Amino acid sequence: MRRNLTRAAVPIVLVLLVSGCTSSKPAASPTASSAASPTASSAAAPTASPTSATSAPSTNTAAGAAVDPNTPEVVAPGDIPDNQAFVAFTSADTHYSVKVPEGWARTAQGAVVTFTDKFNSVTIASAPASSPTPSVDRVKASQLTDVSPDPTFRLIDVQPVTRAAGDGVLATYEIGSAANAVTGKKALLSVERYVFVHKGTTVVLTLSGAKGADNVDPWKTVSNSLTWLG
Repeated sequence: MRRNLTRAAVPIVLVLLVSGCTSSKPAASPTASSAASPTASSAAAPTASPTSATSAPSTNTAAGAAVDPNTPEVVAPGDIPDNQAFVAFTSADTHYSVKVPEGWARTAQGAVVTFTDKFNSVTIASAPASSPTPSVDRVKASQLTDVSPDPTFRLIDVQPVTRAAGDGVLATYEIGSAANAVTGKKALLSVERYVFVHKGTTVVLTLSGAKGADNVDPWKTVSNSLTWLG
């Protein structure tokens, strides 16, 4: 009787052992799958990006709000090259000639002729003289009225000067350029304005360039090249 009971118990023990082994295996699988779970990866991914993405527009807006479009800005000087060639320009009435940089764009309006390259320009204007000789007081009173009302205008100095064409007056000042068509900004220009008078004619040379440009030698070439022809 005991032998039969023992033989009957063996299958039961085997079933219990097999079921115990199979039930213990799944315990390890949840741990492995949790390392690659969507919840963990989606929580970590956005950490670095939202702050920089949202802060950039506010900085740009603040910077834009602080910019006054009427305030000239200092731009790259754009010096006139040392090897710049000059050619003679003769007035329509053949009363005078002036050397101007070769290759610059030319525009004319009546007795006013302008040669430009980037922020550099040479403007030559002539008109009947109101007095036989220029003077510092007259230049201050009447030779700056076209620029002095500009809110960006700042007079630096007005003083006598001597060039090959004779005695004249030199006014130096700063002023904003015409507003850029795209940005609306103005460049800050440094200007030399020379006034000469000869036989009833006043000639005004206005030489301008971006503030900081080293145009001393070119401007001396232009201002010293004025020659009276009649």
